[in-house]
Amino acid sequence: MIVQQQGDQFLMIKQHDHALLSGKLAIQWKQKFLLRSKLREEADWAVGQHDRAWIPLDDKPSWNKEKQRPYTFIDYPLEEKLAAYQRGIKEVSEESKYGGMLCSLHYQSFFSKDSEDDRIVSFIEGEEKRRVNLAEEMKMEVPKDLYHTHFERLQFCDDLSLYVCMQEPGVAKENEMAWFREGFSQRFDVAPGGVMPYWVDTEHVSLDPFPFESSFEVTIPYRTVSCSEVEQIGLADAFSQAELRERTVTFIQGE
Repeated sequence: MIVQQQGDQFLMIKQHDHALLSGKLAIQWKQKFLLRSKLREEADWAVGQHDRAWIPLDDKPSWNKEKQRPYTFIDYPLEEKLAAYQRGIKEVSEESKYGGMLCSLHYQSFFSKDSEDDRIVSFIEGEEKRRVNLAEEMKMEVPKDLYHTHFERLQFCDDLSLYVCMQEPGVAKENEMAWFREGFSQRFDVAPGGVMPYWVDTEHVSLDPFPFESSFEVTIPYRTVSCSEVEQIGLADAFSQAELRERTVTFIQGE
């Protein structure tokens, strides 16, 4: 779950909805810099499905008593989160072996191989084995540079979607989250120095350079839950009963 605290209420966005938005970004990628192919189709699909792991967890969001707010994808209990990651990667792999490889690498990138936590070490080892098996099952050689580009693009689209989901629309650059203030780290032919995002106003985000074919609009579904509702009926019921709303964002070429 993505959660923004706004006074005595929480704006909540499901991870899978954020991922679907990421997939819409991938589809808009400039054709000149990544030609259409069967592998690109699978990579695009994987971008939109990369957070399937969170579907059952976000259907019944849980309360973080220590922080007195809903659990987010950042602070969710590790053991449950790792189990969900494995389940989500498996679901993606059953539809697309290549998509499963990309999602596996994406989730593994959250953790350090130097971790002293046995749960993390076991997860990393399991995902490395999974990718080897999936690559063998694909029975085709994927060029390393293309695999890297598809992976970097998944992470970029994920980051850009988080940029518009985790922050107040229209936030000034100096007040942005530290994650995004210096731009996105991924490098592409269309953006060899990375991409810098800016909120132009509450409905428009400019990107420099612009990696997409043309300007386009996306919608972000969300629910708002008040602290009083959580106290009265619990977070899960308050969330399920809250009105589903949408806000729009248009991505445009930076000046």
